[in-house]
Amino acid sequence: MIRFGPEICDDLSQALGREWLETNGLGGFSSSTIVGLNTRRYHGLLTAATHPPVGRMVLLSKLEETVVLDGQRFDLSANQYPGVVHPQGFHYLKQFRLDPFPIFTYEVDGIEIEKSVFLVQGENTTVVAYAVRSKRPLASAQLEVRPLIAFRDYHSTTHANGALNRNVDVQPGLAAVRPYDGAPTLYFAHDAAGLDPSGDWFYNFEYAVERERGLDFQEDLFSPMRLKFDLGMRAGATLIVSTEPRSAGDAGLYRQREIARRNAVLAEAPADDDLVRQLVAAADQYIVRRGAGSTVIAGYPWFSDWGRDTMIALPGLTLATGRVDVARGILLEFAKHVDQGMLPNRFPDAGETPEYNTVDATLWFFEAIRAYLDRTGDVALVREQLYPALTDIIDWHIRGTRYGIRMEEDGLLAAGVPGVQLTWMDAKIGDWVVTPRHGKPVEIQALWYNALRIMEDFAGHFEKPEAAKRYAGMAAKASASFNRLFWNESAGCLYDVVHGDDRDASIRPNQVLAASLPFTMLPLDKTRRMLEIVERELLTPVGLRSLTPKDPQYRPRYEGDPFSRDSSYHQGTVWPWLMGPFLTAYVKANGATTKSRKQARAWLEGFRRHMEEGGLGQISEIFDAEPPHRPRGCFAQAWSVAELLRAAVEDVLALHADKPRRRPVRRTASATAKPARSSQP
Repeated sequence: MIRFGPEICDDLSQALGREWLETNGLGGFSSSTIVGLNTRRYHGLLTAATHPPVGRMVLLSKLEETVVLDGQRFDLSANQYPGVVHPQGFHYLKQFRLDPFPIFTYEVDGIEIEKSVFLVQGENTTVVAYAVRSKRPLASAQLEVRPLIAFRDYHSTTHANGALNRNVDVQPGLAAVRPYDGAPTLYFAHDAAGLDPSGDWFYNFEYAVERERGLDFQEDLFSPMRLKFDLGMRAGATLIVSTEPRSAGDAGLYRQREIARRNAVLAEAPADDDLVRQLVAAADQYIVRRGAGSTVIAGYPWFSDWGRDTMIALPGLTLATGRVDVARGILLEFAKHVDQGMLPNRFPDAGETPEYNTVDATLWFFEAIRAYLDRTGDVALVREQLYPALTDIIDWHIRGTRYGIRMEEDGLLAAGVPGVQLTWMDAKIGDWVVTPRHGKPVEIQALWYNALRIMEDFAGHFEKPEAAKRYAGMAAKASASFNRLFWNESAGCLYDVVHGDDRDASIRPNQVLAASLPFTMLPLDKTRRMLEIVERELLTPVGLRSLTPKDPQYRPRYEGDPFSRDSSYHQGTVWPWLMGPFLTAYVKANGATTKSRKQARAWLEGFRRHMEEGGLGQISEIFDAEPPHRPRGCFAQAWSVAELLRAAVEDVLALHADKPRRRPVRRTASATAKPARSSQP
């Protein structure tokens, strides 16, 4: 449980930086600050995925709530308008807690009102329930609730217009609105004593975070009705807002089911460890449905599902949490979309054709499949449904595919054409690729070698000796070339990119993958030297910097308008997902000793405080490069959570050491090209 008292709730400077998130397994979500004041255009009580997991629309922005006691009105809500916060209901907020979903406890004139908010799994449905406790009679107590609707794409804002249909379809216990043609109908199931269907526009809401980001930060919202609940007749009130007609009487059942579902998720936590359990709970919010299969939302509140993020996050989100069926579904779903030897990098939010513009997502696919097989022993799935796709991918990479992605004579993988960003450092402003990294990026070689050794292992296990020999030979050639071309002796670490005779000596975190992946090329002595440099130059309490502070291109803050932010995205900004590979590499390079695991645990502990200061119970996408390392970007990011969870389970706690049915032979540069055979306990 995460809990805040009045010392936080009554202080907007602290309260507005703390955001809660509820998700529904479809890509839809509900989110705001702990005082209910929306600071983002992405905040809302119901953002529905109209074409799961995309087509997301903010339908219900918020609720304006007023308690009326003996004729005196007490507003519980809060909004930012130009120059003023009004009303200021946060002064009545006695406590906010996640238990397990958002619960707001207000105290008004001796009466306690507890509001809870949660989403129904598998539905675009938000349940809001109010419980009232009082030591005195409530014969003259009412709760008035005005829904404020937006009905717009979640990247946009709404402004007052004459096209809106003000009609409210009123039935006993149910009201419905459909303000625009082509929009979904929104149903309000309730147990109110009365409903006033007269509607009004509320003008000039301001979203402070959007203003900071240099984006449209003002919005008008429409209230189609006012609901009046008699608190004297019943000690509570219920409102269920959904894209389907529902009954307020089912709120208790929905609540029981959701608590049971979350308890079941936590029951699969691999350890009775507070940090692990919190990360397991966080991981659950990213798994969503795509068609008949599953996928991963890369981050909330604005990302959809991305190939790279999904493959990196898969081991932590699914295998470390015991959700192997979900892992299987994700792998099969993405395998359907392999094209010209490439995995899609992004499924556009409107559901158009997937985008194929990444060199590393496809290589992470190999690692995700390896991790799945090692954890499950599901040989049949890999051999019959995935291995053929993997062989086709390798063949495409040998002969060349999109954007100059091809294996060169030295056995390494080259990639890149002008105007296209292919690695995870993918910021682009107009036609300017901020970190182009054309040629042979270091982590791409690490992933390529890892993929070749995985294929060698698979081919050997599937009794394909000629294929195993071929992949082993390719891997050995790549390893020899890598160690010849990438080691920077003067710096004691690896070059970031090799392009012809050019060597990019920028000290970046990408080189960590050359030591963290199961199959690695770098000798142990050089691995340790490299990690010392990374620790000294890049390590922070919340992840690795994307560039050393000594570099002239270093940017200490990620802030300002889109140009300022994008130009600093990978120029120093801290990425917490990189802490996972760093911890893996560190523990492995130090012999997986008790001492190394203890140090890794100490580094992980740096995230505990963050999980109560930004996106509650979550890990942010990025942080500023310098103290106090303010969280930036998405307040909840899949690979941030996943890689910390995977490293905690595998490297710190070593919980799966005796559980995998198949384990790869961990090769280094000194390994021979002999086909591998994995041990099978």
